[in-house]
Amino acid sequence: MKVLLISSSPHKEKSKTFFLAKEVLRALEQEGVDTEVIHLDDHRIFFCKHCEECHKKILHCRITDDVHIILKKMLECDGIILATPNYIYQVTASMKALFERSASFIHCKRLMGKYIAGVVSSGSGQDQDVLDYIKLYANACGAQYSGGVSSAAYSVEQKKDQAFESGRQLALDIKEKKAYPQQLELIEKGKQHFRKIVELRKKDWEEEYQYWQKMGWIV
Repeated sequence: MKVLLISSSPHKEKSKTFFLAKEVLRALEQEGVDTEVIHLDDHRIFFCKHCEECHKKILHCRITDDVHIILKKMLECDGIILATPNYIYQVTASMKALFERSASFIHCKRLMGKYIAGVVSSGSGQDQDVLDYIKLYANACGAQYSGGVSSAAYSVEQKKDQAFESGRQLALDIKEKKAYPQQLELIEKGKQHFRKIVELRKKDWEEEYQYWQKMGWIV
C-alpha cells in the first residue's frame, strides 16, 4: 500500500499544516504503509487554460510544467492526503490549480477505488467548508473520503491525536476497502452524469470515450 501526501503550504515542512500532516503520515507508517510527500511549492503548476486537450488525449496537456508528474503519482497510489492552509475559505491557489488541471480525473473517475483524507489549518480554525470541498473533489474523481482534521494555527498541538487517528482510519479504509454508501451513491450519480456528456462529445473527447468503453461503462 502507498499513500501520497500533497501539501500546498508555501512554508512546506515549517508550516502548521504540515505539522498536522506529519501525524497522519506517522500513523500510516506505523500501519506499514509506504508514504511519499510532494510539496506543491517545489513544483511549477500553471493555471488551466481550458483547451480540453486532456479530454481529447488523456493526461496530455499543452502546458509544459510539473502537473503530469503529480497526476501520475496520484494514479499510482492507494490513498492521498490533501493538506492545505485555509487562507480565504478555500484551498490554496496552487492546490486549486492542481485540481483544475486534473479535469480528466473527474470525467473518467480515475481515482475510483482510492481513498482521500484532508488536512487543513488556518488562523481561525473555521475550516469545515474547506474539508467539505476536499471531500467534494474526492467524490468527483471517484475516490471515497476517509475523513479529515483541521486546526487553528495556534492550537495544532492539541490536534495531534486527532491527526494521528485520521491516519489510522485512512490505513484501515484502504486495507479493508471500506465502503461509504452515501459517498458511493454520489460517485455513481456523478458517473451517470458524465456518461451522458462523454457520449455526447465522443467525437471531440476521443480518448475519454475510449476509456469509458474500456471500463465497460459505455457499450
